[in-house]
Amino acid sequence: MFGRETQVIDCREGMGLGRGGGLAQRGTLSETGRPDVIAIAMSPGRRHITKPVCEITHGLRREGIQVSVLVLEAGAGVPDEGPSDRMAKGYGPKFGLTQKEIEQIARHRVALIHLGNIDSHVIYKTKYVLRYVDIPAIIACQNPVDFEDFAKAGIKTRLVMPMDKDIDTQGTVMEIVTGITRGVTCQRGSLNELVKAIMKTIPQHT
Repeated sequence: MFGRETQVIDCREGMGLGRGGGLAQRGTLSETGRPDVIAIAMSPGRRHITKPVCEITHGLRREGIQVSVLVLEAGAGVPDEGPSDRMAKGYGPKFGLTQKEIEQIARHRVALIHLGNIDSHVIYKTKYVLRYVDIPAIIACQNPVDFEDFAKAGIKTRLVMPMDKDIDTQGTVMEIVTGITRGVTCQRGSLNELVKAIMKTIPQHT
């Protein structure tokens, strides 16, 4: 050993080829050997670019964190319960999860969710994921949302909890890292924040 940790990654499913498609296509999973963290990315498209997720994943793996990457089958719009204004809807199908995706997320210890730059997308997509999966989550996004924003929507968070009757998630938002812009190189400072957030969250959920 020379101060490095080998990570074995099971190549993602893709384009009807089973395993080995290689590219970050919608509905694919690149799974690591130890289920520490699953990075959840929106479906690729003209508004959802996977570049920050790929860079973040590479940076986390370089720090010895085992990261799987799930690119969702349907991730462009907001869920049905989200705001109905035209801008919030985004492009493409409504956001949702398949049963297979729920099971893939659930077998990991921490979820890192990358959600873009529209408040309603960030909040309601997080709510949808954490409603079905009891997992601690770290949110990576561009816009400056806070724990109170999530709690107002019925999402459990580390610092602010909704009223008992309003709780609508199993999982909990543990940390939020903002300033990560879609399609732009992830700054080293933001990557360092993500590493710290994950390292702080994992020991609490072993």
